Amino acid sequence: MSRPSVADRSPRVHRGEWSALVVSFGYFFCVLSAYYVVRPVREQLAAAVGSVNLPRFYAATLVAMLLLTPVFAGLVARWPRRVVVPLVNLFFIVGMLAFVPLFAEGGALDARTLGTVFFVWVSVFNLFVVAVFWSFMADIWSAEQAQRLFPLIALGGTAGAVAGPSLTRGLVDVIGVAPLLAVSATLLGLAVGCVVWLGRWARKHGARRHEAGHEAAVGGGMFDGLKQIFADPVMRGMAILLLLSDGIGTVAYALVADYSGATFADEVARTRFAAEVDLATNTLQVLLQLGITRWLLARYGAAPALAGWALGAMAVLLLAALVRDPYAPLVGAMPAVAVALIVSRALAYGMANPARESLFARVPRSQRYKGKNAVDTAVWRFGDLSIALGMNALRTAGMGVAGFAALGALSAAAGGVLGWRLARRVERSGGEGAPAHAHV
Repeated sequence: MSRPSVADRSPRVHRGEWSALVVSFGYFFCVLSAYYVVRPVREQLAAAVGSVNLPRFYAATLVAMLLLTPVFAGLVARWPRRVVVPLVNLFFIVGMLAFVPLFAEGGALDARTLGTVFFVWVSVFNLFVVAVFWSFMADIWSAEQAQRLFPLIALGGTAGAVAGPSLTRGLVDVIGVAPLLAVSATLLGLAVGCVVWLGRWARKHGARRHEAGHEAAVGGGMFDGLKQIFADPVMRGMAILLLLSDGIGTVAYALVADYSGATFADEVARTRFAAEVDLATNTLQVLLQLGITRWLLARYGAAPALAGWALGAMAVLLLAALVRDPYAPLVGAMPAVAVALIVSRALAYGMANPARESLFARVPRSQRYKGKNAVDTAVWRFGDLSIALGMNALRTAGMGVAGFAALGALSAAAGGVLGWRLARRVERSGGEGAPAHAHV
């Protein structure tokens, strides 16, 4: 494959792309703001019981994912995307509203049961709506457009991820916790409107509109996504890369959950702290996407962006491992463990994720929907459970914060090597949705 010219690798937006880019931005804004409005509610419930209970949460979430992943694969096999994508979002709107009375005083569930059920629901909600969003994006934009536009579209999610915790921080003291779920459902309703508009635009103006069956049902079976992870080397590489990324995120998340539970005494304080962490993370994410990722991805492809994510995450985790007291204030009021979470998560979503998603625009439609969904849901939660169980075992053996942070840094190093190799091989061997059989 010949290397594109410098002009072709410009990150500029072309004529005819602006309207769909803005609506894609708005779609991701609504999805992520809907999630981040309720994420601090989930975080304070997790902090209230401590990170030692995370394996129970993750096990329940994994079971839910293993049940729902084949259902989603069955839907995309039989129904076109104009039906499936809105349907998934409507399902989560109804479910979110159903939780509102359970959070009211004297609700039907005790705190521990509610914490487990809501943790599972929000985790499933997040992974499915985001995975479906990116599958939809990879299906309406070409591979070349993905490299130019996905960092900008990802900014919509970042803006939503800033707006969501800001709304929560401003509203939780005024309206309480339960009404935040209705706010989230309303935002997700706006996302459905964006899906409908983009579907119509793609049929008339999309770069893939001339491809055969560009929006038809994918076909195949319910378990194709899970099978692709084992049978296809690209999907297998994506799964391993995600597990290594999870080794960073779950470790940092658990350490911050322990800090929050030990430091803050009530649910409002824990919710406010979680919102502040999210706000700092997503502000940094904006700076990365505007200042580095957009230029790097359009000009050089996914490999350098994945390498930059890995190096940055490794640096902050090593910092958390080496400081004398990882719970003492390091930057402002944030301790080292929170700084590690903020920076590593901002790098993951601000650099690695747009790069990774651009690679899915180069694989067949079945992998964009089925394989990608299986990786982004079932594999992700399998990683959460495995890592959380491993952390509990290592705690019993005497490992502390420094040891866990060092393990996260090791995962970052391995992820950087694999991400570089995977991106280079997919970009060299994969076309516009052609089968990509790169060995990784």
